[in-house]
Amino acid sequence: MPILIDDDLDFEDALGSPRPAVYANRWLRELPLEGASAVRTWENNAGCLCEWMTFLKERGVHPLRDRKELRAALSMYAEYRFNGPLKQRWDHTTWNLHVGILSRFYRWAQSEGLCTAVPFSYRAGKRIADGVLVDVQINLARERQPRPRTTIKYLEEDFAELFERALAGVGSDGEPDRRYRRPREGARNAAMVKSVLSSGLRKQEFTYLTIYEVPPLPARPTALPVLFPLGHALTKGQKARTSWIHYGALAQMQGSLTWTVLPRRKGSDGVRPHGWALPCWLRLPTGREPI
Repeated sequence: MPILIDDDLDFEDALGSPRPAVYANRWLRELPLEGASAVRTWENNAGCLCEWMTFLKERGVHPLRDRKELRAALSMYAEYRFNGPLKQRWDHTTWNLHVGILSRFYRWAQSEGLCTAVPFSYRAGKRIADGVLVDVQINLARERQPRPRTTIKYLEEDFAELFERALAGVGSDGEPDRRYRRPREGARNAAMVKSVLSSGLRKQEFTYLTIYEVPPLPARPTALPVLFPLGHALTKGQKARTSWIHYGALAQMQGSLTWTVLPRRKGSDGVRPHGWALPCWLRLPTGREPI
């Protein structure tokens, strides 16, 4: 179990006057009783307290005294870790880890009567634990971390254009690429790519999108984006939302969904005029035909 020791190797300023390191070591010794049985966890907690108490000592702030001074020091600590020297800066993950450790330490100190109040502020929140909605307290000093989907690197404009041309079977010079194996599908592929980049549809939304859910084309061209409503059956969490799509992208998308067919009339002998393609049999839509 790691322990904290001051530079002068003393644990008391006077007889019966223990230093803050004594209380920190006491909290560290009780970690296994709180469910923290890993050695790495003990080291992380001890390192966090060591850096925090060193920072306070350099500025003459006692770690278990006035709450107002501690809150001011905590603000300086955040500035030091986010905008201080490069070697001392932390990312959001490291900061949140240390804030969580300090929060647990000060709650323990308050329960033991070592301090009157913690230097953090909290707000009520809720989370699901084992399928049950429980009330929790959220530390306002924690930094909000981006969700995994927000770390996706989006295509720059020139790379997006290159990607669209590649799926369309067109080279960088704008001429058809003879190496493209399916030239007839190029226009459709380009229209789908352009519509996705314009509307920002998620993978799930585009995968299960049907032709009947594509918004109709406005009567006349417009520079403003067109509303693209998405039903709850497509969206994440089954929450309906509304996206936008540019007129040009929607026009290409609608054009790729339009086919010219020859329906066979009832009682017809099926004889086709010379040069006409085979008849296309139609059936009533079920509403779930994918694009």
